[in-house]
Amino acid sequence: MLKAFATGRDLPVRSDIDVDAAYRRQRMRTIVAITLGYGLSYTCRLSIDMVKKPLIDAHIFTATNLGTIGSAFFFSYAFGKLINGFVSDHANARKFFAIGLILSALCNVYMGFSTTVLAATIAWGINGWFQSYGAPGSVVALASWFSNHERGRYYGIWSTSHSIGEGLTFFVVAAVVGWHGWQWGFWGPAIVTMMAAIAAYTVMTDRPRTMGLPAVADWRHDHLPPADPEGVAAQPQKSVFRTQLSILAIPSMWVIALSSAFIYITRYAINSWGVLYLQEARGYSVLQAGSLLTVNTLAGIVGAVAFGFISDKMFGARRPPVNLIFAVVEIIGLLLFFYGPRGFGWEVLAMILFGLGMTGLVTSVGGLFAIDMAPKRVAGAALGMVGVFSYLGAGIQDQISGVLIDAGKTTVNGVVHHDFTAAIVFWVGASLVSLILAASLWRAKLRD
Repeated sequence: MLKAFATGRDLPVRSDIDVDAAYRRQRMRTIVAITLGYGLSYTCRLSIDMVKKPLIDAHIFTATNLGTIGSAFFFSYAFGKLINGFVSDHANARKFFAIGLILSALCNVYMGFSTTVLAATIAWGINGWFQSYGAPGSVVALASWFSNHERGRYYGIWSTSHSIGEGLTFFVVAAVVGWHGWQWGFWGPAIVTMMAAIAAYTVMTDRPRTMGLPAVADWRHDHLPPADPEGVAAQPQKSVFRTQLSILAIPSMWVIALSSAFIYITRYAINSWGVLYLQEARGYSVLQAGSLLTVNTLAGIVGAVAFGFISDKMFGARRPPVNLIFAVVEIIGLLLFFYGPRGFGWEVLAMILFGLGMTGLVTSVGGLFAIDMAPKRVAGAALGMVGVFSYLGAGIQDQISGVLIDAGKTTVNGVVHHDFTAAIVFWVGASLVSLILAASLWRAKLRD
């Protein structure tokens, strides 16, 4: 695998080209490719959430079955993100990113034909593995082309991909399911993601040094001063693998990983069960429910960009104060959504606050904060370490939520109804724990 995806060798810095122009051109291509490509690929992981009620109503799967299928994706994605995070530091991001998208799309094609729990669980688990190529490939590209004091802003732009993908799923895929049935909830995203993979492979490149360009920190003159200049100078240069392992000895990385695990419980609770909740508890159609959740994703685009700019420009690339602000906003939105006044206007306001806060937190504790704490040459490993905790949290959530929701199941005139009370307490509690963990890293500092 390492050989198939291996990054190219470093070339001498070229003097026969306009380095500034080459950098500007490729940076623009990179940020557009990873943002739109990863955003479109998100439809291939959330597609199952748009078809839960049709599958339950057709008696193909129960909520517990769907929780099992969903958790297979998250557990596979979690370990895939860890392993592929380490692999991506050695890989050509262009190949790694595009191939992952294509293989995930093929899994969605198969899901459109699958009606047994075992087959669907295996296929969706494999999809999780291939989906785990996307984020590490994107982050390695970001760390390669964008330097320390600008990375927050560009990471924020890339993080809008989460909201782009969620918005397309909640609105466009929901509409496709309403018009053409649950199978096209899988097939439509597969077609779009294959096209995105081809486009990304066309415009992306390997690291700057493999193109004869200087490293981005040299080009931007954006090196951080070492905390111990004499000690650093005396140390021999570590191999990439040894540097990757060194992040396990950084205590703040473990706290970030746990904080991310808990916020991903809430994040994927809304993504995975929000449409079903709105259909059953509020009486919305699939398209109406998806449209309301789309408000959350549109607000999330603003939240992701705002987090990067606020933390870079107003707090000197310090993430903890901004983490606290966004966590409070997210929890207020969540409480308003579940316990506030009923009515579409209140629900829209709740989704705006939730989307702003949640996507800012996903931007930070879900990746950016960890990259800040780790050496930049091993950004993929840092993301992988946080990612395995994040998606173990998401997978545990899907399993527990499915059981809690099914425990309150009743059937009236052949129609299944669910009680979400216990699940909601679980989801809100996870956000509170995440806030406490993230706030404990108030004095954490950047690493070069």
